[in-house]
Amino acid sequence: MTKLSAVVTTFNNADTLDACLASVAFADERLVLDSFSTDATRDIAARHGARFVQHRFLGYGRQKQLAIEQAANDWVLLLDADEMVSAPLAAEIRALLASGPSAAGYAIPRQEQVFWKMSDPGVRWNRYLRLFDRRRGALSEMPVHAAPEVDGPVQPLRAPFFHFGEKDIHTKVDKVNAYSTGLVRDKVARGRRGSPWAMVLYPPWFFFRSYVLKRGFRDGWAGFIASVVMGFYAFLKYAKVYEHFRFEAHGERLMPTGAPRQQRSRDVEAREPEAG
Repeated sequence: MTKLSAVVTTFNNADTLDACLASVAFADERLVLDSFSTDATRDIAARHGARFVQHRFLGYGRQKQLAIEQAANDWVLLLDADEMVSAPLAAEIRALLASGPSAAGYAIPRQEQVFWKMSDPGVRWNRYLRLFDRRRGALSEMPVHAAPEVDGPVQPLRAPFFHFGEKDIHTKVDKVNAYSTGLVRDKVARGRRGSPWAMVLYPPWFFFRSYVLKRGFRDGWAGFIASVVMGFYAFLKYAKVYEHFRFEAHGERLMPTGAPRQQRSRDVEAREPEAG
């Protein structure tokens, strides 16, 4: 039987880590790479018999890659601390490991918490490559939405895992604000100039894609609110790139003489926890 390491990166995730680790009790190893939490994260990991390693936060992708490299087994199941494996998925993974994986990795559907409810099965859930052979894969270089990439075929699994990262509107808005700021550096490096028309055209498309094409309407008013926030996220991404170049072009020349020095939150990357 192929052995499995369940790998989780954490920073002050005491509220969700217990459920996360309990859901992967079937794994041969549970590894927690922590960014020096100040809550009960360490105690929860110890209670589940997880191997606990600490390292300063390197950024989403680099931190997860470091965690994968610390694993004792070649096959890894990569989770965020606010995610949980469903019982049907645990059974599906165990059967797969017993028979021997035939692909380099497996993409798993993720069922999202949408504020006060879980997403309806009629919504088009995103699939994420989370179960893979680490010898054939690594994390991408994206500054925020880093994801595993493997050299070889990827097959789908049927059962979902759960994501509890957006428990209320406040949390979701805080997250998209931080993520959109973290993406500025990447967009600038790839030559994006921040067209003002992108601020006009992309938000309605993002809303339409989320609410209609991905069937967010199946989640009722929760789906409508979530889709509006996704449109706002698209607006923030392009607005912040546009702002970057306006500051670059004008500096502080448009401010009155004697105005305080402008301190901006730019080119930053939020700490754990991450989304997915």
